Amino acid sequence: MIITLKDGSAKEYSEAKSIIDIAYDISEGLARAACAGEVNGEVCDLRTVLDSDCCLNILTARDEKGLSALRHTASHVLAEAVQHLFPEAKVAIGPSIDTGFYYDFESAPFSREDLDAIEKEMKKIIKKGAKIERFTKSREEAIAFFKEKKEPYKVELIQDLPEDAEISFYSQGDWVDLCAGPHLMSTKGVKAFKLISSSGAYWRGNEKNQMLARIYGTAYGTKDELQEHLTMLEVHHRGRDRTGPAPSHAQRRDHAQRAAALDRGSGGQRVGIHPHQNPADGKERPVQDLRTLGSLQRGDVCAGG
Repeated sequence: MIITLKDGSAKEYSEAKSIIDIAYDISEGLARAACAGEVNGEVCDLRTVLDSDCCLNILTARDEKGLSALRHTASHVLAEAVQHLFPEAKVAIGPSIDTGFYYDFESAPFSREDLDAIEKEMKKIIKKGAKIERFTKSREEAIAFFKEKKEPYKVELIQDLPEDAEISFYSQGDWVDLCAGPHLMSTKGVKAFKLISSSGAYWRGNEKNQMLARIYGTAYGTKDELQEHLTMLEVHHRGRDRTGPAPSHAQRRDHAQRAAALDRGSGGQRVGIHPHQNPADGKERPVQDLRTLGSLQRGDVCAGG
C-alpha cells in the first residue's frame, strides 16, 4: 500500500494502517496536532483505516477542514458539560459552523452566568482528556439506546436516516453522542474556546416544533487565534466608534473581510457577540443580548489541557 502525502512524498506499508498511525509515522508532532485526514479529497476521521493506495493529507487546526473537526469536538464537550450541570437538558444537534460551533438543547434559556459555569465545566472535561472513541450500532440498537436515555431528538434523527445508513456514535468517557464525525482523538485537543451567546431556535427550523435553547461558541488551535477573533468581533460591533483601543495592523488587515463574512451569515443581525449562521431556518429567536464585548475581552479566554 502506497500513501502519497500532500508534499508529494510517499509512505509504503505492507498492512492496513489508520490515519492517526500514519501521522505518528511521519512525526509525533504532526500526530499531536492532527484533527482529521483528507483521503483522495474526502475528509475522514483520524481513526479511518486505509488499506489501499491513496493520497493523504493530515489536517490540523491550521486547515479549515481540520479546524472544523476541532470545533465539532468542542460542541460535544459543550453538550457533555451542559448535561453535567443541567441533567434535565435534552440534546438535539451540535455542528461546527464557519465561525465556531453551536449545540441545541431542550432546556430553559441559558444566562451569561450559565455560560460562564458551562465554560468552567468544559475546562474540567478537557483537562481530564478523555479518549474519544467511535463505534456503530444497528438501527434497532441505536433507537433503543437513546430511548433508554430519554433523548427523543436523537431517536427522531435515527428514524429519519436511510435504511442502509451506518449509524455511528462517539464517546468521551461515559458521555456518548450520535455523530458522523470526524472528531479529535481526545477532548484534550480543544485548546482554546469561548462560549459566545445563547439564543432560541425551533427544532428543524419549523415554528410548529419545540423551541430549543442554542448555545454558540467558537474554538481555535491557539489562544492567540481565539483572542484575535474576539477582538475582531469587538471591532466589528463597535463599527465607527473609535473610543476603544485601536486594533493592531495584523487585526486591521483581516477585519474587513471577516466582518463581511459575519454579516453575510447573520443578515446584519446582532444578537450576543454574533448570532452566527442558522443553517436552515432563519427563525432564530434571541434569548439574551450580550452586545457588550468588553467583559469578554477582560474575562478569561478558556484554554483546555
